[in-house]
Amino acid sequence: MTEQLPAWTATVLGYPRTGADREAKKALEALWAGRADLASTERALAGVRAATVRRLNSLGLPAHDASIPSAFSAYDQVLDAAVAVGAVPPRFADVVGEDGRVDLAGYSTIARGRGADAPLEMTKWFDTNYHYLVPEIGPGTAFRFADDRGVREFSEALADGFLTRPVVVGPVTFLLLAKAAGGSPEGFAPISRLDDLLGAYEDLLTAYAAAGAEWVQLDEPALVSDSATAGVEGLAGLVRAAYDRLAAVEGRPRLLVATPYGDPGELLEPLAATAVEGLALDLVRGDVPARPELLTGKTVVGGVVDGHNVWRADLVAALARLRTLEGPAARVVAGTSTSLLHVPHDVTRETALDERLRGWLAFADQKVSEVVVLGRALGDAAAVREELSASARARADRTGAPGVVRPEVRERLAALTPEAFHRSDYAVRRLAQEEALGLPALPTTTIGSFPQTAEIRRARAAWTRGDLDQGAYEEFLRAEIDRVVALQEELGLDVVVHGEPERNDMVQYFAEQLDGFAVTAHGWVQSYGSRCVRPPILWGDVVRPAPITVPWSTYTASRTPKPVKGMLTGPVTILAWSFVRDDQPLGDTARQVALALRDEVADLEAAGIGVVQVDEPALRELLPLRTGDQPAYLDWSVGSFRLATAGAGDATQIHTHLCYSEFGEVIDAIDGLDADVTSIEAARSRMEVLDDIARAGFARGIGPGVYDIHSPRVPSTEEIAGLLRAAVASVPARQVWVNPDCGLKTRGYAETTESLRNLVEAARTVRAELPVPAAAS
Repeated sequence: MTEQLPAWTATVLGYPRTGADREAKKALEALWAGRADLASTERALAGVRAATVRRLNSLGLPAHDASIPSAFSAYDQVLDAAVAVGAVPPRFADVVGEDGRVDLAGYSTIARGRGADAPLEMTKWFDTNYHYLVPEIGPGTAFRFADDRGVREFSEALADGFLTRPVVVGPVTFLLLAKAAGGSPEGFAPISRLDDLLGAYEDLLTAYAAAGAEWVQLDEPALVSDSATAGVEGLAGLVRAAYDRLAAVEGRPRLLVATPYGDPGELLEPLAATAVEGLALDLVRGDVPARPELLTGKTVVGGVVDGHNVWRADLVAALARLRTLEGPAARVVAGTSTSLLHVPHDVTRETALDERLRGWLAFADQKVSEVVVLGRALGDAAAVREELSASARARADRTGAPGVVRPEVRERLAALTPEAFHRSDYAVRRLAQEEALGLPALPTTTIGSFPQTAEIRRARAAWTRGDLDQGAYEEFLRAEIDRVVALQEELGLDVVVHGEPERNDMVQYFAEQLDGFAVTAHGWVQSYGSRCVRPPILWGDVVRPAPITVPWSTYTASRTPKPVKGMLTGPVTILAWSFVRDDQPLGDTARQVALALRDEVADLEAAGIGVVQVDEPALRELLPLRTGDQPAYLDWSVGSFRLATAGAGDATQIHTHLCYSEFGEVIDAIDGLDADVTSIEAARSRMEVLDDIARAGFARGIGPGVYDIHSPRVPSTEEIAGLLRAAVASVPARQVWVNPDCGLKTRGYAETTESLRNLVEAARTVRAELPVPAAAS
């Protein structure tokens, strides 16, 4: 290690990876579609990396002190780590070159699957809306430092004149987030392979040192999560041993170990006791250590700027918090609580936003500027007095702005009684719904959306620009609904949806029609791989000025004799997939959204729509990482869903949908939602949720997904039938619904049609195998 290095004053733990105009997304999708070759795609991605480094430098992070992170990923940082250490599943062994490297085509194959080879399972990254790919680790996984893509990306920046700080998922988190590979012995836990994995990390650190890296950041967010660490005996000892070993690597770079998304609690002590030089602490979700002496001699990155939300920081309070670290720490560095991959690039591009609202916001670029100001303030607060004052003025302006508080909303909430949160007993509702709907056993449906074609996107863009008038646009949408309804009838689906052609995004669509929200033009955030979303900004009290979905649902019902399912996004998911106001408890905001949705359910019911789906795919996502914080969250999240749906009559069937959920962790809460039918992601995990469902004695309708829509592969009829047979072996057949894992928005029509045809045929096949009483029920 070099002994003399310019001292940091500020840094960020990561930065958005798709490019300001989603250049990385477009490059990857061109490769996948065959419109670009590997070489041109690599050049495009290199351009995004170079632009990122230069942008961070222009915002005030120096070029030569490793304060700029090298945190790019073409698809997912956990997949990057898996490829780097040779943890490629055997079914994809052919994509690994003789030198251990995996090119972008092979990397994409692991992420997206091919033919009968399923991709890696995908699930939520802690309590965010980012999704990671789950490594498959078995007793025989042969770890080695195999792919040096990260080292080459570091060298690329160095050749351009920038000494960056490589960012890698830490070894403990990598194994705690992994799943046991197929064929592993009963009870095998990937964390048991930690000692074997560390050899690959030692070689990786050596390679970074040889390339000239002065610091490497190892991210260990699993240390802040009770669910990630549950059941691991002696974890403190494992952490201590792992980082003692990595710290002993001769000639290695300095190590910055980050614990974002919360507080590492008692696991900070074994980590701090090692010879790692730096610790990055989340001081937004976590606390200043109760034992500050643990930080003695360390460089400490104080994560006082929220990497998870878009509001301007209270710089005065943030500076005061940083000051509390100055006694024990060798050096205090101003930083972000998490990587900035969770926020958009630059709020100054949002010229269509209300100017006053824009003044309250900080996107990634503004957050970099905030940590730079704080870093300067640590040396001389007087030098940035105006920046500190501007922060205080913005926060004060927000407090008193019109619409932030609406008395009529708060009065309505205060008047609610316990009866507003409860429906009739399910047994009563089930009989009323069976009579009203007349569905067969194993009824088939979709989650809601159908493919958003280029034609739909062009029409919406033309309407937004004013090139297509309202009447012509609505005529186009009705024609698209006609097409989707006809396809569903031809395929034989039992419950029909309208396909959602009018919706750009399941949350943004509602935000655009509810007071208290604002939407952005360029506020893209990576959800997974090349998938990006634009989360709305929930800044004030929520009001529904008019019905939102009723006209499209009633039009659909006029085009088919089959039951039509109205489609709403639930209050928890609207919060989870928005940037939510931070000036009141989340539960209060959720109940405001729930009241707006309750009115929408009532209007759908009055219009004759007998099935209403209120999606809550993010229910598990917002679950606090610490067990002690979970009961309060589950109470308000379940309560907000029930408030939204409990006004429905007995014969109205309420559905909900969840995806990327560790179902067992929230089974009681899902039961508490009291939905008549719950559909859930299950195909990619090969129906692992069935054990949780069976153990819980789940008594209402359940639709474990049988078609993984996040991969372009088409599941065969027999594959789907096999999943259905597993479902009816675990759950009474009268409860089972047949549906995809999620909405079909991102898929193409050819694969969608073939997959749904196979889904319906599989349902008919298994339906015919049921005992006569079950089939007739």
